[in-house]
Amino acid sequence: MPLRLPDKLPAIDLLKQENIFVMDDSRAHMQDIRPLKIVILNLMPLKITTETDLIRLLSNTPLQLEISFMKLRSHTPKNTPIEHMMMFYRDFAQMRYEKYDGMIITGAPVETLDFEKVSYWDEMKEIFSWARTHVTSTLYICWAAQAGLYYHYDIPKYPLAKKMFGIFPQDILQPQLPIFRGFDDMFHMPHSRHTEIHREDILANRELTLLAESPESGVSIVMARGGRELFVTGHLEYAPDTLDKEYLRDKDIRDDVDLPKNYYRDNDPSKGPLVTWRAHANLFYSNWINYYVYQETPYDINQIR
Repeated sequence: MPLRLPDKLPAIDLLKQENIFVMDDSRAHMQDIRPLKIVILNLMPLKITTETDLIRLLSNTPLQLEISFMKLRSHTPKNTPIEHMMMFYRDFAQMRYEKYDGMIITGAPVETLDFEKVSYWDEMKEIFSWARTHVTSTLYICWAAQAGLYYHYDIPKYPLAKKMFGIFPQDILQPQLPIFRGFDDMFHMPHSRHTEIHREDILANRELTLLAESPESGVSIVMARGGRELFVTGHLEYAPDTLDKEYLRDKDIRDDVDLPKNYYRDNDPSKGPLVTWRAHANLFYSNWINYYVYQETPYDINQIR
């Protein structure tokens, strides 16, 4: 089943080139189907890239999804045309009385700041609180995962001596859960961050369940409220070339940038990346949509509490 996307969203043409079935709003209104409503709060600098990455993964489901994009009133992005933001995004203040079957909150380039020092922290706290009563299941990614765990459960973040950068194998600790249906015993996840959360803090909180971790990259997936909240510290949504672009960008600025680990073929940038996470990324997002959104959300979306 196709995704319902806003008319003229750049991701539509990009994904059609990949033979991914998407449908704009004009055509979707002709179908008599109750789509799942998914809202994405996109805090990443390159918003069109992140939109495309997430929509690519959300497309791998037989369910029809209606995608909306949320932005913050307290923050103006610098790397995305204002025309794009005005056409496809709405402020949280305009959406706060609506309800959604699922929500994704992305990472943000503010992880080295204390949460309270982030300029839009007050608005983020409002959104975190709102999501608990207006969304069936919320997926927090990277900085949003750390921020959500801090806001809801007082889990602190800790600075890393060296950036966690590369593709790292993850061990599954709760293989019986539906989020891991179809997974192998181990899967790979991209990471790109300067801070971390500690497993001891997660295990000490009875409201949290540690689902997956890595000996090298640490805590990777945490669940709360029976799956109504999922916190992912890495970036399963990353495209094959994302870490390459980040490495080349940083390398042009500084001379102390390490190669992303376990990423390039034979550790040689000229040979390109070896993609080892895409299959499990598709499974993860499909399982989230099917088991934690579709199977749990009420038919009458206004009954979400």
